[in-house]
Amino acid sequence: MDFSYSDDQQSIFDLAKQILSDGATQERMTAIEKAGGPRFDPDLWRAVAKAGLLGIAVPEEYGGAGLGFLEVAGIVEQLGRTTAPVPLFETLVMGALPLAEFGSPAQKQAWLPRIAEGDAIVTAALVEPEGGSDPPTTRARADWDAWILTGTKICVPAAQIAHCVLVPAATRDDACGVFLVDPGSEGVLLEPLDTTSGQPEARVALRNLRLGADALLGDADAGAAITTWMRERATAALASLAVGVCDEAMRMTAEYTKTRKQFDQPIAMFQAVGQRLADAYVDTEGIRLTALHAAWRISHGLPAALQVAVAKIWAADAGQRVVHTAQHLHGGIGADIEYPIHRFFLWSKQLDLTLGGAAPQLAKIGALVAAGATGGR
Repeated sequence: MDFSYSDDQQSIFDLAKQILSDGATQERMTAIEKAGGPRFDPDLWRAVAKAGLLGIAVPEEYGGAGLGFLEVAGIVEQLGRTTAPVPLFETLVMGALPLAEFGSPAQKQAWLPRIAEGDAIVTAALVEPEGGSDPPTTRARADWDAWILTGTKICVPAAQIAHCVLVPAATRDDACGVFLVDPGSEGVLLEPLDTTSGQPEARVALRNLRLGADALLGDADAGAAITTWMRERATAALASLAVGVCDEAMRMTAEYTKTRKQFDQPIAMFQAVGQRLADAYVDTEGIRLTALHAAWRISHGLPAALQVAVAKIWAADAGQRVVHTAQHLHGGIGADIEYPIHRFFLWSKQLDLTLGGAAPQLAKIGALVAAGATGGR
């Protein structure tokens, strides 16, 4: 396993970092957050699209670069470094990847060029009201050449600004399908939710929503496998997002402790401060290593369920230690929402539980080990 990035990959990540950093300034993000409405910057979204970042994993025949998950994960990491108000994670991971992998030629033609050009925001509804995901409680009933969907999904990221939501729904007691849903359709009710990070999420209720047969992704019996595929990549990408969040929080804290003085000394000189920073550095590198391991296996087509669960545990547990250290070492200024460190703390808090925190991931690892399905190291 060689986790080193190629020069081309590093150039992509540097470009993403530059565009997101330039667009997501403290002043710009504060203005968007105070304006009300979804936390979304359309100008920055257009800049990201213009740079070709939204088409990074879109096949070349649909206007993209045709690259893989490792590149997507690296771009998502840069999003974590900036906490930029754009739905990169949702559209790249929850939208473009499954459409490119499972979409029909017509579905790919309808959505992938629009995603690459920044004209479409796509997300997925992977969380059930009861907190689980298998089987989905949303039902899809066949009605001649159509499907009728009824049910509710919660914590759907970017739903209120999305053009399409991928919705798993049970087609039979032992099978499910994944459907492409227009959130603006009659029969779809959106209820915006307050989130820890401020990122837009919504409760999506489907009330006898009628969809054509062309709205089905894959086939009516493949939805469980498709949903598992989507959740695995989304969870791995969240771990990469946590890398960026924690790495930038530590960078900011290191800079602050070098300039903040007590007793005429920078507080970074104090042993207790240095020890906490050292521990946080080790935690951040653990998050980085496990996230890279998971992304590398996915990008090489290897079984990665175990590695993704391990990465998410590190992102959840170690991520909390890192951002608490960053917040504490900033002292009083860390509690000032006019100062940017609070965003990294809040993003890490939300990442902790998104798509399952440490406890469910440990249970998943136990089930994989018991079944002998660890997929190698």
